[in-house]
Amino acid sequence: MTIADAVFAWLGVGALVAAVLPRVVAGRPVSLPVVFLVCGIVVYALPLPLPEVDPVEQRLLTEHVTEVCVIIALMGAGLALNRPVGRRLWASTWRLLGITMLLTVAVTAVVAWWLLDWPPAAALLLAAVLAPTDPVLASEVRVGEPTEDKHDEDEVRFALTSEAGLNDGLAFPVTYAAIALAAAAGSGWSAEWIGPWAAKDVAFKCVVGVLSGLLIGKLLGWLFFRTRSSALRLAEYREGFVALGATFLAYGVTELLGGYGFLAVFTAACAVRAAERAHGFHNVLHDFVEQVERLLTAALLFLLGAFIALGGLAPLTWQGAVTGLLLLLVVRPLAGWAGLLGSRLRGRERRVVAGYGIRGIGSLYYLAYALGQQDFFVPERELWAVVTFTVLVSVVLHGVTAGPVVARLDRWRAGGPGEGAESGESGEPGAPGAPGEKRGAGTLRATSGPPA
Repeated sequence: MTIADAVFAWLGVGALVAAVLPRVVAGRPVSLPVVFLVCGIVVYALPLPLPEVDPVEQRLLTEHVTEVCVIIALMGAGLALNRPVGRRLWASTWRLLGITMLLTVAVTAVVAWWLLDWPPAAALLLAAVLAPTDPVLASEVRVGEPTEDKHDEDEVRFALTSEAGLNDGLAFPVTYAAIALAAAAGSGWSAEWIGPWAAKDVAFKCVVGVLSGLLIGKLLGWLFFRTRSSALRLAEYREGFVALGATFLAYGVTELLGGYGFLAVFTAACAVRAAERAHGFHNVLHDFVEQVERLLTAALLFLLGAFIALGGLAPLTWQGAVTGLLLLLVVRPLAGWAGLLGSRLRGRERRVVAGYGIRGIGSLYYLAYALGQQDFFVPERELWAVVTFTVLVSVVLHGVTAGPVVARLDRWRAGGPGEGAESGESGEPGAPGAPGEKRGAGTLRATSGPPA
């Protein structure tokens, strides 16, 4: 028996388990990501002939595999959103991006600098890679499949899904800030990098990413639904793998133009969705992306569990563990609450959105990418240990609690026995006059299926 034989066997088992598991764990306080993470730890603790898993030594492979997983998840998130992009309809999203994310980055960087005694660039890098919430792992708190009704989305799921879809791209400017600071000042501080960074890495790349994604999405929408050539009108043939073509096209072209491909993929998905909202082809595309995403997520979390079993957390200090816990349990919830002050979300809904900023595959990608660009004067394995620990706690904590929390919120919104609206909590989506929501709709569906 060779290592290749064992890998093929585990791939087969993993694919079958990934198909069955969502229905097995549905309604239980556990999720698919938790199961595969634990499986990776258990399997690699056994004396079996399995390949080494080390993202430090295999940095480039880690970067590209996680990159593919994230962009596919971003396409799935964009295709799932029914609500048209707008200032008021996406008000919660803009607050989470413009206030919550910036507060999270700033506070996390200060905590890492003070508690870990890291150089400013390394502290900023840690804040940058842990800033984005993850569309890959947010299965229990995401929107469902595409529907014809643009108002058929509860505000909690919509806010978390749209936030995860956009802040994966918006974490890039912060990551480049850390890279620029390390290049300019080493282990110290300098402000010389700020001007070029703001012009190129913030303004130029963000604009190119959004515009490129919008143009490609509109072109694909015309090609899918409106072209006169029946051979080119791909919506008539219901081939789901077209979603991969759209994903890679938007990402690749935008990166070639010097923009942020993550932003382009999500923007392109929203533009395709807007081209013909009532067409069933959106469900075909979404379902195919969801299946590919589920397989990639299962594989990556299994490998992350393997890395943990092989000693990936050995360099973790108590200061690093406290930093990760503070981010998940204090910084993100408080920043989320502050960002949503004045929004239509109230009480329990605001607490769910503030508390479920799940960290995952996107953080692994950003760390692998940044470490390939610059030295941050901190041992790489220590950086990986802190990020891995934070992702591990987030996957377990949010995976175990999301199902029961969402189910309880569902009962409260339905006004079931003992679950009536609390005083002052009038922001439920079914409330009359709530913009962008259908009266009586917006019920959360607690699932443990593939993340979008």
